[in-house]
Amino acid sequence: MGAELLVPEQARADDVVLAWEGEDVIAVRLPQLSESLGHILAAMERRHGKPLAELDRRAKQEAVRSLEARGAFSVRHGVETVASALGVSRFTIYNYLNRENAAKAE
Repeated sequence: MGAELLVPEQARADDVVLAWEGEDVIAVRLPQLSESLGHILAAMERRHGKPLAELDRRAKQEAVRSLEARGAFSVRHGVETVASALGVSRFTIYNYLNRENAAKAE
């Protein structure tokens, strides 16, 4: 997902430092979700075996549900990025999200 491995001495406050038997051995710098969104979309395409824009409506709705659960729409331009990958409009993404939230409320 685009993480970077570092020696522990290079770790920043928001990095994850892993220790073995009490000694720091490696640091992991996790990417911001906005940087990871491209990786997530590419992984979804590999899993489906074709571009996301070629999926049927039901599969696109499932993709939007999965992406929402991963926080994809909380980042700047997340909706636009996903809409472009799915070959739909932003309005369609919002419709999928609204339908999902309405179904949860029932």
